[in-house]
Amino acid sequence: QVQLVESGGGLVQAGGSLRLSCAASGRTFSTYAMGWFRQAPRKEREFVGAISWSGGTIYYAASVKGRFTISRNNAKNAVYLQMNSLEPEDTAVYYCAADPSGRGTNRRGYNYAYWGQGTQVTVSS
Repeated sequence: QVQLVESGGGLVQAGGSLRLSCAASGRTFSTYAMGWFRQAPRKEREFVGAISWSGGTIYYAASVKGRFTISRNNAKNAVYLQMNSLEPEDTAVYYCAADPSGRGTNRRGYNYAYWGQGTQVTVSS
């Protein structure tokens, strides 16, 4: 069992930065790949990126590649999403999720067994 809690969301102007954190409980956190997803109002949930259990494989959606960076610290049971050059289109609730495969390449939500409650990111123009 893994419990996930996101933090770090907020309101930022276009061009600004935010760093989201996802704190995990459970001794097996280091075996899970971790993903970030987002959902904007009236839109489907969208894959943002994922990182393998070791951090050696990181995969981004095309819409955020070059602007967002995923990292993890297994000693702290945490994963992070650094978001730079934010755009109004990035406005959404952001979720972290745990994938038991460990691979860090799954972009489909059904591959993820555990989800956080989400944190709101709002980017003003």
